[in-house]
Amino acid sequence: MKLFHQIILLSLVVAVVACSKSEPQPQVETPKKVLEIKALDMSLLPKIRQSGIVFQSQNGQTEDMLTTLKTAGANTIRLRIWNNPNPDGSVSNLASVRLLANEMKSKGFKVMLSVHYSDTWADPGTQTKPQHWQNCTFNQLKDSVFQYTSKIMSQIQPDYIQIGNEINNGFLFPDGQIQNLANFKMLIKQGCAAVRAHNPNTKIILHLAGHNQALSFFNQMQDIDYDIIGLSYYPIWHGKSLIDLEQNLELISNAQNKPIFIAETAYPFTLTWNDYTNNIIGLNSQILPEFEASASGQQQFLNQIKTIITKVPKGIGFCYWGAEWVAYNGPTATNGSAWENQALWNFQHQAQPALSVFSN
Repeated sequence: MKLFHQIILLSLVVAVVACSKSEPQPQVETPKKVLEIKALDMSLLPKIRQSGIVFQSQNGQTEDMLTTLKTAGANTIRLRIWNNPNPDGSVSNLASVRLLANEMKSKGFKVMLSVHYSDTWADPGTQTKPQHWQNCTFNQLKDSVFQYTSKIMSQIQPDYIQIGNEINNGFLFPDGQIQNLANFKMLIKQGCAAVRAHNPNTKIILHLAGHNQALSFFNQMQDIDYDIIGLSYYPIWHGKSLIDLEQNLELISNAQNKPIFIAETAYPFTLTWNDYTNNIIGLNSQILPEFEASASGQQQFLNQIKTIITKVPKGIGFCYWGAEWVAYNGPTATNGSAWENQALWNFQHQAQPALSVFSN
């Protein structure tokens, strides 16, 4: 009888083991990272609309640009602000940007502002002080930055705001040049303080062009009250190694313990042109060898940017610059678009496949 009980017990053990082997455990999938920022800079939209161009979805249906972007999965629109632009830049003054920002909010987009603190384009080599601030003392300039930023905040209440645009070498030259680090930081702090005073929920971005020198810059900004690191990445200016880009994004964000995103990027779908305005990109030597200048190459490049920023632990998104900048002044215009071959609508004004990258 004892032997019989042992045989029964052994049979039960074998049965349990067999069952456990034949029934695989369910796999627990790692949740996909959802990017906080899937943005496009659409600053020229009012001027594009004035041209009367009819745009189409990827399926060839007549469709407003913003509807196309929303359907594609974009969630944020970036808009630049200039202090007192000339008439050609009037779409970037505060009154115009306020109207556009309100429209974006009504259509469910978050709003990101790129405040240039200039009457025109600001970039690493050009940070021209607004004409109305030219004769200010330094104390007056600090107050002007605070008051102007306060005015923007009170009128627009953005979700994100850049204090300056591509400020590698400072801003508000010559007072705010990076060589005079103390003055530069005092001016930046005035902008940040104005944002915090009006809306502590608005996220402050410090924005640089490129990634190669960004670590040393942000190491000097550790006493600045900001939230997000933003970096531009264009292969023509910032290097053709996507491996270096990914490594530096992770290095910089970890060193500062801050979220990071690609604040500007773009890629051509052709090297030809659609007006007589000289384009920024027109040669194969200016782009990455692994992505040709075609609709599929543009899509593959942007998808790789999305993949890279998703892999970076503190990466939170990307922004496509000049998405709307088609040749809006006609085929013979010499003052049209320098970017129409990098827009996200083709020369027939149909949405490009690259827009699919904005989906989750």
